[in-house]
Amino acid sequence: MEVVTAQGPAEVTLDQVDDPAFLLVLTHGSNGSVEAPDLLAVREAALGLGGAVARVTQPFRLAGRRAPGSPARQDAAWLEIVGKLRDRFGDVPLVQGGRSNGARVACRTARAAGAVGVVALAFPLHPPRNPERTRADELRSAGVEVLVVNGGRDPFGVPDAADAAQVTVLPGERHDLNKDPAAVGRAAEPWLRKWTARPVRTGLV
Repeated sequence: MEVVTAQGPAEVTLDQVDDPAFLLVLTHGSNGSVEAPDLLAVREAALGLGGAVARVTQPFRLAGRRAPGSPARQDAAWLEIVGKLRDRFGDVPLVQGGRSNGARVACRTARAAGAVGVVALAFPLHPPRNPERTRADELRSAGVEVLVVNGGRDPFGVPDAADAAQVTVLPGERHDLNKDPAAVGRAAEPWLRKWTARPVRTGLV
């Protein structure tokens, strides 16, 4: 599925299910793809819970660039993409997420997108060797519950437990979270499960 944004076209890979419990929209890091092992592990967890999953290749990556450019333009394009997906899937809970730079986008736009939660994989708390340039405010200002899954040896740092609703640290993992991707899926599954609850409909028969 192609979505044309003001920043150029994006590509969406959809896993649709009948009557989805929620919609999970995931995206890549600044130099990665939607085939990253940790993204695929979270995708599997969501599908196992009856969620629909959309993996988004953002315009800058589809154009072959490694740098996302202006955060404001990146976020605006993301909201265009999510808006199209919400039109398609209707009024189901929206969970958005991504890895590294994608996790930052998901946090920054969560409130505007109308998301109920964010899955932040390998959140880059600060540039390597530059810990004073913290990005913890992006987690704290998301406006929704954020699950962080980071490697214990991530050179970009590990968010503090107070920075998100839940911070899961996987010992021995680095920024790519590819040593044991299944552990990423196991960390995400209980948190995603909370969005599977359906409202009870009442009324006269």
